[in-house]
Formats: sequence, structure tokens, C-alpha cells
Amino acid sequence: MIHAHTIDRDLLVTAVREAGAIARAGFEGVSKSWEKSKGNPVTETDLAVDKFLRERLCAARADYGWLSEESADNTERLSKTRVFVVDPIDGTLAFIKRKPEFTICAAVIEGGVPVAAAIYNPLTEEMFAAARGGGATLNDAAIRVTERAALEGCRMLVAQDVIKHPAWPTPWPTMDLGKRASIAYRMALVANGTYDAMMALSSKHEWDSAAGTLIVEEAGGLATLHSGAKLAYNQPTPLHRSLICAGPAMHAAILTRTGAIRLP
Repeated sequence: MIHAHTIDRDLLVTAVREAGAIARAGFEGVSKSWEKSKGNPVTETDLAVDKFLRERLCAARADYGWLSEESADNTERLSKTRVFVVDPIDGTLAFIKRKPEFTICAAVIEGGVPVAAAIYNPLTEEMFAAARGGGATLNDAAIRVTERAALEGCRMLVAQDVIKHPAWPTPWPTMDLGKRASIAYRMALVANGTYDAMMALSSKHEWDSAAGTLIVEEAGGLATLHSGAKLAYNQPTPLHRSLICAGPAMHAAILTRTGAIRLP
């Protein structure tokens, strides 16, 4: 089965790299943008990448289901053995603001878990990929999460207002906080050890985290809800309430603070 996952991973890598050319052209040129809803932007490039990936991937795997941020959802995917989960541009706001922090993400889900994944930043040309049981890579070189256990001084991708929120029973220690527009990119940067952890306590869609979850896991880390519960994929409502990812020791340290909180 690992072999099948590897073949799917290679398909995703090829497809998202090809889609990267569309994204770069939009980034360097003029890509009209508008709001789907308040604070939820989309561009012509999002739609062009979505169309390209859907045609490319579904032609190669006609029996797979499809779930994407920029495609109308339907229940057909729920009856499929395998499903593509795609975010054509994760970090659209960064794309609009001409920041090289957006990614193109694609995963294959089987039995509720990701089994093949690719995350590509077409401007930095970083290609993160994984197949279940086959490890995780950045531009074909193996990557690992850090083994750090102490929160004090760790490198964490998280919004300042989350850490500074007055509701925490005890204040968080001093950490080196970073930010990236793309959720998937944040997860990938934990997988390759650039950061020790990432935390998001707002709801995230499956397409934000599907590829990153597998890449983090295959790099030796954990990606879960803030409670520590597993992330299930290809759900009827493709949404997760929160997202924590880190190496095992750091993940455990974060859960001592987040595990018991009740998010509204």
C-alpha cells in the first residue's frame, strides 16, 4: 500500500509544481480579487489553479472524490474510497499583498486520514511532500521535526493575540513568535524544523491542514486538535475547531495548557 501512496504523492508533486507556474504568473501580473464573504478574499488565480488541478488530478484518478476551497462541495465525495483535498492558494491575502508566503496544497485522503501530500511555495520553490509510511521531504531531502521540549524560548508560529489573551490561567513563557499567512506553510515549517510548533485556536478547513498533517506526521511530529484529539478528514462538514502541531515533546507541553480549555 505504501507503494500506492508514493505513486499518488508523486502525482500531487507534479501537479502542484505545474500549478505553480499559473500562481507565479498571477503573482507577477494582474489578478483580480474580490471577497467571497467578509474577510474571505479570492482571486482569479485561485480559480485558475483550482480548475487546473481538478482537471489534472481527476483525469489521472477518475474514481477519486474532490474537495477544494474553490469548488462547490457535494456529498458524492463521502462515498469515495479516496478523495483529493486541495487548497489552490493557501494564504490568498499574502498573494494579494505580494508576500511570498502562500502555498499550493494537495492531499489524498483514505479512510479519514491523509496518505499522500504535497505543499508547494512557488516563489521560494520549496516542495514539501510525504507518503504515509514513506517519510517526509523538502525538495527530495528527508526532514524531521525538532526534539525540543521546553516552551520557554521555543520558536512558535502563532498569533500574538492568542498568546496574550487574558483568559489563559497562567501566562505563556517568552517564546520566539513567528507568522506566515498560509496554515499549510506553517505546518511544513514545523515539519522541517524551522519552527518547533504552530498553534491556531480558530476554526480551520480540511483543505488548510490535510497535506500538512501528513507531512508533519511523517516528519515525526503530531498534528491534532487543541484537545489532543485526532484530525478526521473527508467529514460531512470539512472543518476542525483548532490546530496544534509540533514534535512529540513540544506537543505534550502545549497540550498541558490547551488540553482542558473550552473554545466557544
